[in-house]
Amino acid sequence: MRISELARAAGVGVSTVRFYERRGLVVPTARTHGGYRHYDQEALRRLKFIRRAQRLGFTLTELEQLLDADEFGDVITEKVTEIEERIRDLDRVRLALLEVAENGVREQCPIIAALNEN
Repeated sequence: MRISELARAAGVGVSTVRFYERRGLVVPTARTHGGYRHYDQEALRRLKFIRRAQRLGFTLTELEQLLDADEFGDVITEKVTEIEERIRDLDRVRLALLEVAENGVREQCPIIAALNEN
């Protein structure tokens, strides 16, 4: 498929595909004599993976490292730690919101108190 077809199928702009290509995250499988890029289903799968991973909080640098087998383990360990911290923070905020919903705001806002906890 051409770059415009790939971009449409992945729900991104052509400039996004070109940007990812410059970073080495997506690679065309061939070029025509006229210079048009052609991509296969693997490129589409990879592009969708990148977009999904970004929505989950992965940076492009982390994704480059994830896609590089030599650095895979370190990135995973760091990301798991970061996600666990975010889950704990979100759980504290959830509990604080439930407390506000049930009891109203007291002397100190429970949400602020929850976020100030370690």
